[in-house]
Amino acid sequence: MSLLVGRLGLAAARIPQVDRHGLIWLERGGLTAEDGTLRFRAAASEALESGDYAVPYQGVSMILLGPGSTVSHDALRLLARHGTLLAAVGEGGVKIYTAPPLGPGSSAVARAHARLWADEKARLDVARRMYAFRFGRILPHKDIEVLRGIEGARMKETYRIAAEQHGIPWQGRRYNRQNPVGADIPNQAINHAATFVESAAEIAVTAVGALAPLGFIHEDSSNAFTLDIADLYRAELTVPLAFSVAKRALADPELLLERALRKEAAQQFRKQQVIAGMIDRVKELLHVNDSSRNT
Repeated sequence: MSLLVGRLGLAAARIPQVDRHGLIWLERGGLTAEDGTLRFRAAASEALESGDYAVPYQGVSMILLGPGSTVSHDALRLLARHGTLLAAVGEGGVKIYTAPPLGPGSSAVARAHARLWADEKARLDVARRMYAFRFGRILPHKDIEVLRGIEGARMKETYRIAAEQHGIPWQGRRYNRQNPVGADIPNQAINHAATFVESAAEIAVTAVGALAPLGFIHEDSSNAFTLDIADLYRAELTVPLAFSVAKRALADPELLLERALRKEAAQQFRKQQVIAGMIDRVKELLHVNDSSRNT
């Protein structure tokens, strides 16, 4: 860990860890600017030890500011000047509240995304690759509705098997948007888990600079591409996460389902480096590499 002595008037300013995509996680502290340098005064947390940190914004593409944190006006101006993104997120990336682009940056990823989406054949090819990630091979079908039907059948069986493995009752996937808490515990758990995974996907899409409205499978939503990416993790992450906590909730009526799921999701996201993996997947799908942007 590098030391910056004296520059901030500190005995030792430790630099927080930056991941391979240029994302830096900060929580439970204050982000300020002093003498043209970002400074983060942190209380002890799972992500950081307590102390005063110099933040190397020159090598950072996006700061993920977690719970219990504040940011000063001077820090925002410094980030904007250097084109560094800032997002307010939930612990571990289970929520994303804002991610404004704070300055000019490369449009290479957005242009690559737009080109693939605008070409009908290329758009279908990307969709087929997304299904290949799920099935382990490229399916021969070239009708998107057929592919959606095959995926629907796979997920129906995935739910059944997961419920059986966790020993919980399962009556099928049911969700009423007008009354989300009216669903049974397993379905409520899936709804919450899906929201958290979608937030992680939104962080990944934003960090890369892709275009959230331009989905290859989802079409109508303003975050269609985010939903595309989140769905790649539905069978391997969303469903096991949901059912493991649903089992605990069924055994303990006092358990707060959403809170328990949020904490478990944050732990798994960190342990499995879910957001970093999503960023890799987005780049692979859009045929871009690290030369396009600092991520």
